[in-house]
Amino acid sequence: MSSVFSNIIERAEEVSEEKEFDAVVIGAGIAGMEASLDLADMGYSVLLIEKEPTIGGKMFLLSKVFPTLDCASCISTPKMAAVAHHPNITLWTYSEVLKIRRDSERGYALRVMKKPRFVDESACTGCYTCEEVCPIDVPKELDFNLRARRAAYIPFDTAVPKIAVIDIDNCIFCGKCERECPVNAINFLQKPKIYSVNAKSIIVATGYNLFQAEKKEQYGFGIIPNVVTSMQMERLLSPTRPFNHVLRPMDGKEPASIGYVLCTGSRDRTVGNPICSQVCCMYSMKQAQLILGALPLADVTVYYMDIRAYGKGFEEFYNQAQAMGVRFIHGRVAKVEKGEGGSVKVKYENIDEGGKLETAEHDLLVLSVGLLPNCEITKVFDGVSLSLDEFGWLLSPDPANPVKTNLEGVFAAGCSTGPKDIPDTVVQAASAAAECAAYLKKVNVIAEER
Repeated sequence: MSSVFSNIIERAEEVSEEKEFDAVVIGAGIAGMEASLDLADMGYSVLLIEKEPTIGGKMFLLSKVFPTLDCASCISTPKMAAVAHHPNITLWTYSEVLKIRRDSERGYALRVMKKPRFVDESACTGCYTCEEVCPIDVPKELDFNLRARRAAYIPFDTAVPKIAVIDIDNCIFCGKCERECPVNAINFLQKPKIYSVNAKSIIVATGYNLFQAEKKEQYGFGIIPNVVTSMQMERLLSPTRPFNHVLRPMDGKEPASIGYVLCTGSRDRTVGNPICSQVCCMYSMKQAQLILGALPLADVTVYYMDIRAYGKGFEEFYNQAQAMGVRFIHGRVAKVEKGEGGSVKVKYENIDEGGKLETAEHDLLVLSVGLLPNCEITKVFDGVSLSLDEFGWLLSPDPANPVKTNLEGVFAAGCSTGPKDIPDTVVQAASAAAECAAYLKKVNVIAEER
């Protein structure tokens, strides 16, 4: 957090009115949205908190989902709209939970900060005028820095809510957005507001973090221009892609040869993540198939330790990738070097050839990064603590019921409990909502008996 925004946060205003909800869901990715909708459909009041300016999580950034190759945004967008319009769901975006403490009478007491957008949410129409007149370009986080956004911006066309936000850290206060806004929605005097929220239950759906590819220095990410991460490739393949075609970031050329390095940051004790991320093999195969659809003459090579195609339809999906011409090499990549003309040299051990050391050259190299735990939420619990496993994921005391945590009334959903694909995430979110509803029913019965 920059000094500018930190100074603004320090001047946050306390809101005296307390808010009451049956459940608070933290995180508005696919798991948080699914759990919120299930609870709301049962008649419970839900507060859904998201730290980003829009809901949707990482799923909305994907191109398609495996193994069906359905459009990711076509699945997530209707859920985003349903969340925003459900009468039993209160949606707070651009908000963060500061503290959670156990309240013996009312369940849990939360302090939640709504960060200032410097835009009047009730007035903004999402017209993009502020973005069009803003003179400042900064790397766009949702495209993983493949292109720029403005300091005044709307995250993407179907953002929910579709309300602009001013990146105050990069704003030069030229006043153009304020002068040009047709509804006078820009307000640089906005302050953060801290709300007191009482909830009978909590569902943690904070998702995961992506492995930072820079930590594998031998792979050259951030140094060799045409080495990208798998999420950057997702954006290049997405319908909302930055270049409208699959192009090399360095020079805008169409790559003829593309390599994938699997298990970048997974099953690797040298970077502190010895477990499998469960999705990397399959999303790499998905991307390889989409690349061959976009670039039929391209050569795609996948370097792997083991192919873990364990789910329904996964083995068939693997066979389909091979039939399309994707080449799979059983071996670990030892080093990546810069080649001539922007190419990337890959030195690897070919296990199927008796461990022979070989070198290949690609126009573009994709690092299939793994999933890491996002355990920041555990730091806001005051007086009590959520249990984590040895790898940093939320731990259930009951292996037969992974959505339960060690705290009564607190449940977990999605990738907060460990790496998983989208179908498993949705199933676990529904399970968390069901467990939460059963707990709320019990709490309400006890309250009535008193």
